[in-house]
Amino acid sequence: MRRLSRNLAPYLLSLPSWVYLAVFFVIPLGSMLGLALATGDPLDGYVMSDNFSEFSLAFSQYHAEFLRSFIYGAISTIITLIIAFPVAYWIAFYGGRNKSTYLFLLVLPFFVTFVIRVLAWEFILSDQGFVLGTLKNLGLIPQTAHILSTQWAVIGGLVYNSLAYYVLPLYVALEKIDRRVVQAANDLYATPAIAFTRVIIPLSAPGIFAGFLLVFVTNVGDFVNAFILGGPGTYMIGNVIQDSFFDNQNYPLAAALSSMLMFLLMIAIFLYAKAFGTDTIQDYAA
Repeated sequence: MRRLSRNLAPYLLSLPSWVYLAVFFVIPLGSMLGLALATGDPLDGYVMSDNFSEFSLAFSQYHAEFLRSFIYGAISTIITLIIAFPVAYWIAFYGGRNKSTYLFLLVLPFFVTFVIRVLAWEFILSDQGFVLGTLKNLGLIPQTAHILSTQWAVIGGLVYNSLAYYVLPLYVALEKIDRRVVQAANDLYATPAIAFTRVIIPLSAPGIFAGFLLVFVTNVGDFVNAFILGGPGTYMIGNVIQDSFFDNQNYPLAAALSSMLMFLLMIAIFLYAKAFGTDTIQDYAA
């Protein structure tokens, strides 16, 4: 009996997590897949069927939005990493007693609602705003210059709104680095650049990996930045899903698009994990 309890203990301890995944992931996923295969309309109701044609129709109509979403997500994630790494590195290595204060100041803007932050960027990037308007008045840029309704406005909004989500995991990984390892590299006549690329970056791999997943997944599925800062040519798949659910009330199409997006994201994450090397990450983290 004692041996049986010992064997069941790991499963019982993990039971709450399995229940959580079942309630908040498996059941909603099954409902979404079932709705994608259904036929009918909002007035007469939907009937379960094997209508797989909705998936091929969704991809044939909106493959450009899928591709655009993944391109925007990849570009914005890489730019976020380039900006976030120096910030996290400076706080972790040179923040001193004020590390918590710097992190608080970094997260402070995110206490404001997401939509309000995006609307603020719309005001900042407007053609006659205090940024472009001032530059135009000074003659530094042409009067026809504009940023709103372009892909760079959308990517810029994605970068800004995901910066903290990349800095925090990077900071945790950099803070865990044993400073004696860096000192040993310096004692072995490694230049600061070599110590940074051969010691610090590999040891911060868990933070890079975790931050990339957080930022990439959320940016690919984002629709607020494209709706407020973009235009018709910057529509992302999240905008299509939102319109299908709330405006057109085409629930099977919206469910099919959502299922395809999640499936493609899982493939992208799997390929990224294989290319990045999760075994190596676990070795660094250990």
